[in-house]
Amino acid sequence: MTLSPATPSAPSASGGRPFDAVLCDVDNVIRVYEPAHLYALERAAGLAEGTTMKVAFAPETVLPLVLGRITPDEWAGSILRGLTGLVAYETAVELSTALIRSPFHADETVVALLRRARTHMPLVLVTNTSVQLEEDLESLGLTDLADHVVSSARVGIAKPDRRIYDIAVERAGVPAERCLFVDDTLENVEAATALGMRTVHYRTPQDLRNALNGL
Repeated sequence: MTLSPATPSAPSASGGRPFDAVLCDVDNVIRVYEPAHLYALERAAGLAEGTTMKVAFAPETVLPLVLGRITPDEWAGSILRGLTGLVAYETAVELSTALIRSPFHADETVVALLRRARTHMPLVLVTNTSVQLEEDLESLGLTDLADHVVSSARVGIAKPDRRIYDIAVERAGVPAERCLFVDDTLENVEAATALGMRTVHYRTPQDLRNALNGL
């Protein structure tokens, strides 16, 4: 875990807490994907595990999705084109479909920690995602998890663009330097740190637990 700044802030008017709002990523923090089926298909096709994800999450492929310009099904078409030449067409269809249909679940430890934090301060989800986020949160039973959700696909801006952080801070209703930002992507964490936020480079639920300890 990387927590910045490394030492607690000075006591504030809000009971000595080092921050007064939590801004949290969704994917790979709250939502965990289960890629076992996709990996099995890749192995059967003679590809290294993760090849489909590498194609899918290349900036030129994923950016239109997270900016809300294309749907997940249209994204699958982009992935299919990216896999052309690596495997037969039928296999490429199977792989791209398996990726966008990958099952997922909520990390209940993370959810519990965030629900507890929200009893003390605002919680804002800020995530690079598709227009399907609202439906996915409903399927996970998490529509009531946060006070606000800032989805890149809805605002047309993706992390690490500082404008999406500004939107999240405004929704939180506290200054940036009074926010804790949690994300699994280092580039996004570094952008938040540059704006004066305390940050957690998330890897495991213990990272979040440590950051919230004392609330």
